[in-house]
Order: sequence, then C-alpha cells, then structure tokens
Amino acid sequence: MTTRGKKYDAVAKLIEPDKAYDPKEAVGLVKKTARAAFDETVELHLRMGLDPRNATQQIRGIALLPHGLGKPVRVLVFAQGEGERIAKEAGADFSGGDEMVKKVEEGWTEFDVAIATPDMMGRVGKLGKVLGRKGLMPNPKSGTVVPAENLARTIKESRKGRVEFKLDRTAIIHLAVGKASFKEEQLYENLSSIMEAIVKAKPSGAKGNFVLSAFLKDTMGPSVKLDLAAALALTGPG
Repeated sequence: MTTRGKKYDAVAKLIEPDKAYDPKEAVGLVKKTARAAFDETVELHLRMGLDPRNATQQIRGIALLPHGLGKPVRVLVFAQGEGERIAKEAGADFSGGDEMVKKVEEGWTEFDVAIATPDMMGRVGKLGKVLGRKGLMPNPKSGTVVPAENLARTIKESRKGRVEFKLDRTAIIHLAVGKASFKEEQLYENLSSIMEAIVKAKPSGAKGNFVLSAFLKDTMGPSVKLDLAAALALTGPG
C-alpha cells in the first residue's frame, strides 16, 4: 500500500474523488494542489477508446500552446545549403547536415525538438535508435519534416509551445499543459488548445467513445477528473 505524505493528504482533501470537474474549476484545483518546492508541471492524461494495435485507430498530431510550456526549447534542424541558412536566420539553436547526423549518431541529444527537411530524411532515418526512444525523430505526421520554405514558421512554433501527442501502447495520451506557476487562464487556454487539436485528429477508424476519461494533475499532486463532455467541447483562443 502506497504511503502518501502529509502535504499530499492535505491537498487531496480539496478534491472529491468521484466528481467530474468542469475544466476551469479543475485548473484552479490543480494550482491549489501544487505544493512542491519546485515549479511543477501540469499534466493531462487521456484514456482513449482506441485500439493501439489497429492501424486505422492510430492518433498522432501537434497542438500549438498559446502560452508555451514555461521552459526554453532547444531546436535542432537537419538541413543543408539553403535550408541550413534559413534555419540559422530563424534562430535554430543547432543546424547542419551530415556533421549533425554524425554528432547525434554518436549519442548527442542536447535538444528538445528535431526538425528536418525532406532531402535529409534518408540520412536522419538511420538515427532511429538514438532519436526514436526519446521521441525526437522528425516525422511528417507531427509536422517536423518540412520543406526549407516552412522552416522559419516551424522553428517559431516549436519555441512558442508546439507539443506532439500520440497514442501509447496502453491507449493513453500523456501531455504537459504548462507549469503550476502559470496563471489559471493561461493553463486553461493551453488545455483548450490541446483538446481542440486532439478532437480534430480523431482517426477514421475510431469506434464507440473516442475518449474514455480525462484527468488533470500537477507532478506531485492528486489527479482531478475532468467532465468529459465539457473537455471535449473546448476550443483554443482566437
């Protein structure tokens, strides 16, 4: 049996375990339960009504968070020639062709987002063992394989708060929404943008209930169950 600390027990009393909360109320509760000495991450956990083994029920996409994730994002761009020039001018932290492929192949992964131009994917593809397990492999479905003319926009979006979502092997989607230090409105708008993106990405093979449950929590705190109908109806600002 797991033993919880006094701080956890104190904040857990703020939440009714069997109640499904309106998203705005849930955000407020999560901020109240964030009592750790560090700036906790606010997390969203969705149990999906999808079969991870069924190719027609896979879901993958991106959500642009209007208020970011509260941390600096280091961007690597695999590109050469004109693409590398554009990447550098757009502020990529790291950029290059074969030399960058070799550096990553040797185990270097000091970056948070990897973007590639299509002509580089033949060489980047061999980095699967390094990038794949860290979720950093550029992929057209996640919008991280783009032509050179789209690099500046993609780099800007990545820095602002571009998060990728996908179904894991247990049919759950885990996502960071922001930091506990964010204002309630900022967390709510980030959450809204995520939910809108996920609903829009509903796969054609989905059957029955698309999302089975949704929970919001901070890193060290208890989970807050979201009212599913209200969560699925959220739309991002603007």
